[in-house]
Amino acid sequence: MDTSKRNRRILMSVFGVLICGISVGMYKRAALGVDPFQSLMSGLDSVLPIRFGTLYVIVCAVLLTFSLLFDRHKIGIATMINLFLLGYVAEFTQGLLTRLFPELNLAGRGVLLAVGVVVMCLSTAFYFTADLGVSVYDAISLIISERQHKVPFRFCRIISDLICVAAGTCLCRLSGFSWQEVTGIVGIGTIISAFFMGPLIEFFNVHAARPFLER
Repeated sequence: MDTSKRNRRILMSVFGVLICGISVGMYKRAALGVDPFQSLMSGLDSVLPIRFGTLYVIVCAVLLTFSLLFDRHKIGIATMINLFLLGYVAEFTQGLLTRLFPELNLAGRGVLLAVGVVVMCLSTAFYFTADLGVSVYDAISLIISERQHKVPFRFCRIISDLICVAAGTCLCRLSGFSWQEVTGIVGIGTIISAFFMGPLIEFFNVHAARPFLER
């Protein structure tokens, strides 16, 4: 790989993780549901007295141990950038949006969620196209699928997503969240993230990420 292309891959990874963190902050501020892994993180955040960014690093470090034990080839520069940066960017973005928009009606939250979905898809396209490692959460489903050859990746991912959503919901309820508050974590945003983001990610792959890499 020539130096120029490798530098573009690194730039794409950093950019992807940064705007992914921004999108997570948007999801959390919109309070209409976050992606499955973030629902687990929100549940843990509700019961542990640790700032979100630090908690994200700790949980990802535990998952990283799993990846290193079973398939370290999934770990790369992008993995480490994601591990140490995404949680703090999400925490900062949520705090900033809360200060800028202390009161949001349902329409405003819907707009924020829609923008968050677009930003999330753009970040995913750049992050995956860079191909310098995957997040530790993505790595788990990939590793299990490859080691259990009869189980397709999509089923492993659905199972892991369901576990995260169920665990996040239970933790939020244990910490005293009402069902209305829980729907701010597991809601329409969760459903969109799990089932409807594929076409938009592919659009950004074709029209943004790949042209940038191959320019």
